[in-house]
Amino acid sequence: MSPFDATKFDATPEPQKVQGMFDRISGSYDRLNDIMTAGLHHRWRELAVMVAQVGPGGSALDVCCGTGDLAFALKRAVGPEGRVVGLDFSADMLQVAREKCGHNQLYVEFMQGDVLALPFESGAAAGPAQGAEDASAPPAGFDACTVGFGIRNVPDIVQAFSEMRRVCRPGGKVVCLEITQPTIPVFREFYALWFRRAVPVLGRLAARDDSAYTYLPASVLRFPPPEELKGLMEQAGLRNVRYEILAGGIIALHHGVV
Repeated sequence: MSPFDATKFDATPEPQKVQGMFDRISGSYDRLNDIMTAGLHHRWRELAVMVAQVGPGGSALDVCCGTGDLAFALKRAVGPEGRVVGLDFSADMLQVAREKCGHNQLYVEFMQGDVLALPFESGAAAGPAQGAEDASAPPAGFDACTVGFGIRNVPDIVQAFSEMRRVCRPGGKVVCLEITQPTIPVFREFYALWFRRAVPVLGRLAARDDSAYTYLPASVLRFPPPEELKGLMEQAGLRNVRYEILAGGIIALHHGVV
């Protein structure tokens, strides 16, 4: 077996193993994201924010937030009067995200936590999305809940989406942005070469952690295809679940209504 053969790598999302992996690569994570996607991951996150349909004064929760790029995109959408919380289980990734708050002058509440047991009240009694309640009352429920490139690292996908749905207000949106396996022949061949072979090598050179960047393509290989993921979101209680395929078939953008 080649040390960079992602097809034979065990990518089971064991929480402690995944947490330790992201702690180790936190310092190089942003740089390698830019390299691996040619910077396009920022555009994909902007599309996720558009689908989330949050506006000025709104509120959003970004789970598995990593170093905070999607949370910051949400904050730009809700503005100074809006609220965005970013949650992740990796303390080192969150430290990078908090440092970025000062660099980009966007305040996001970053906190450590588990997407399978979100530390927020239910949004069911909060009223419609986009905050019709008294502004002086404590916030209850979010207008949207997002996850970008993180749901494949969760051991129970249905439970994760159930929790995301629970903390949203009625009518709010749950949005999932994730890498998927392309079906178009040309892109499928490129994906096989790039993600299964080149990405682990880049991880070894830039992050000095080839196992982490072998896990990445291997986790995509064992992740449900878009139609199956749609079914899991519906199983979690989300309504009107739809998805779009982006970037020649390597990115799936799923969204559903609470």
